Amino acid sequence: MNRTVLASLVFLCASTSVHAQDFSSNELPRRTIERRAVEAVIWGMPAVNTQLMLQEMLTKTKGQVNQILYWSRPADSRNQTLTPNPDSIYFMSFYNTKDVGPIVIDVPPADTGSFAGNIVNVWQMPLEDAGPEGADKGKGGKYLILPPGYSYKGKPPAGYIVLQSDTYNGYVLLRSNLVSHSDADIAKAVAYGKRARVYPLSQAANPSPTMFADASGTLFDSTIRYDLSFFQLLDRVVQSEPWLQRDRAMIDQLKWIGIEKGKPFNPDAKMEQILKAAIREAQAWLEQRYDQGFPPFWPGSRWGLPAPLEMVKAQQTSYGDPNSYPIDARAVAYTYAFIGIKRLGTAQFYLMTIKDKDGQPFDGANTYRLTVPPDAPVKHYWSATAYDRAKHTILNTPKASRSSQIPDLQKNDDGSIDIYFGPNVPAGKEANWVPTVAGRQFEVMFRLYGPTKPLFEKTWVLPDIEEVK
Repeated sequence: MNRTVLASLVFLCASTSVHAQDFSSNELPRRTIERRAVEAVIWGMPAVNTQLMLQEMLTKTKGQVNQILYWSRPADSRNQTLTPNPDSIYFMSFYNTKDVGPIVIDVPPADTGSFAGNIVNVWQMPLEDAGPEGADKGKGGKYLILPPGYSYKGKPPAGYIVLQSDTYNGYVLLRSNLVSHSDADIAKAVAYGKRARVYPLSQAANPSPTMFADASGTLFDSTIRYDLSFFQLLDRVVQSEPWLQRDRAMIDQLKWIGIEKGKPFNPDAKMEQILKAAIREAQAWLEQRYDQGFPPFWPGSRWGLPAPLEMVKAQQTSYGDPNSYPIDARAVAYTYAFIGIKRLGTAQFYLMTIKDKDGQPFDGANTYRLTVPPDAPVKHYWSATAYDRAKHTILNTPKASRSSQIPDLQKNDDGSIDIYFGPNVPAGKEANWVPTVAGRQFEVMFRLYGPTKPLFEKTWVLPDIEEVK
């Protein structure tokens, strides 16, 4: 080794040693705790997202685990879940197989109605889809959710769609499709949804009646809390679920912030201060990622798939690729949405935008126009919904969306439809108007239920939203 290289190495080692000594014995542990707390927030986001909805059900409604919670009316501003669909009737079941064993989700055939349904574990990884575009193909089916490590003595029972979950907890979202927003069609969608059943496999011969709890009119707020309660909910998950092989690297990480299986989470005042600083940093990082927008669905478009493709692929394969684990993308997505979809693009497809045609954020004090071209590529309906950009929830306005289910939408001569977003109704455009709130930025999600080939072949293009000046 020549003298120049040797001297450089000696200098580098000496510099590193001096630099390392700049941190005090108190500062190094604090920095480590804060750093690992930030990573815990990013990693734990989808599970805490699930816990927030579960706790809202348990504390604010009559809903119970292994039963069904539903909304008897389309979502309004009292439904503060993350970007819900106000053009569908929601039925949800939060299941827990730990004590009762395998759980059956009995979905009716698509005759007097239909579901766009999804079954996920506590991490919101999709186990299966249900309904005409799901595993039952609209014929109805009994989805059997097995606890972690469960094995039969012999063959699984016949007549079930068997789903092996790697967590005890999870939930089912069944969207009962609306034909229109008339009272009669809403009542029909509710009646169809109430044909679903949830019960333990042990009661299959004579199931107890499924209980339905109506959350309509209840302030149901499952927005992400960037405070100490985030870590408390994350601790609930760690205590109640087995460690997954892909997540074992987090065991020691979480010990640093006081979360350890079998031990109480009881941070002292100093630890609380560090955790609060860490979650503020995590929130800033997640919001910065969100503000970057979504990869364009069409070249140069402001519309993008609100779930990054790497995350969609990972979820659809149950994280089967050993070289991919997109927890960063997953964390961002679950700050503004919930649920996981096994076959995205069959029952529904989503596009989202946070900026107008000129690249400016949507301002609730301004008026904007979205022109939906004719022959929209859907078998069922399309809808455009405005959400509060900061909270990702339905705005506190008389209506949240406009959809092709609404018969009195005004059409242009070429068959296109102009949807207006703004604080005041444009003259003569009441039926086509989505109210916004002055002083609040908003975001827009465009849903396509029963999407068809022209969307994926990209021969049909949704224009960017433009400000009306």
